[in-house]
Amino acid sequence: MEKGKGVMGAGRRWAVDFTDNSTSPASRDVPDPLGFSRASLDQDDSAVSRQKKDAEANWKSQKAWEVAQAPFKNLMMMGFMMWMSGSTVHLFSIGITFSALWQPLSALQGVGKVFEPYKDNKVELLVPKLLYIALNLGGLALGVWKLNTLGLLPTHASDWVSSLPPAQEVEYSGGGIPLH
Repeated sequence: MEKGKGVMGAGRRWAVDFTDNSTSPASRDVPDPLGFSRASLDQDDSAVSRQKKDAEANWKSQKAWEVAQAPFKNLMMMGFMMWMSGSTVHLFSIGITFSALWQPLSALQGVGKVFEPYKDNKVELLVPKLLYIALNLGGLALGVWKLNTLGLLPTHASDWVSSLPPAQEVEYSGGGIPLH
C-alpha cells in the first residue's frame, strides 16, 4: 500500500461539505430553529460591541476616580511624616516640608497629563479633576502650615521690622507732653 493512500482507495467516499452558499433561508434544506433569524446575529454583534464600549467607558471612569483620590493617600503619609519630624528647624524637617510643597505643585502642573489616558466621550472627567486639584491644594496647605509651625513664614509684625525705615528722632521742647 502506498503511503498517504487510505484503505478505501483513491477518493473519499464519505465527505460532508459544511459550506452554505445560499443567501435565503428558504433555499436551504434545514430551516432555522424557532426564534432564530439571521438579522438577530448582526444585532447581537452590535450589542456586544456597544457593551464592550460601555464596559471600557466604565473602566476608564473608575480608573479616573482612583487617580483623583490618590493624593489623599499622599496627604495622609506626608502629614504623618511632618508630625514625626517635629517642630524644630533642622535639615530633615525642612526637607520634608519642602517636599510637601513641591509634590502638590508639580502634580497641579500635570493635571492634564494625568487624566489623558482616561479621555473618552462617555467619561466625565471634570469632577475627578476637581477632586484631584482640591486634594493637591490641601497638600499645599499642609506644607504651608508646617512652614508656619517651624516659624519660617513671616506672620508677625516683628518679622518685618528689618524692612521698616528707621524711626525719626523727636525733639523734646521742655515741660509738656512729648510730640511724636
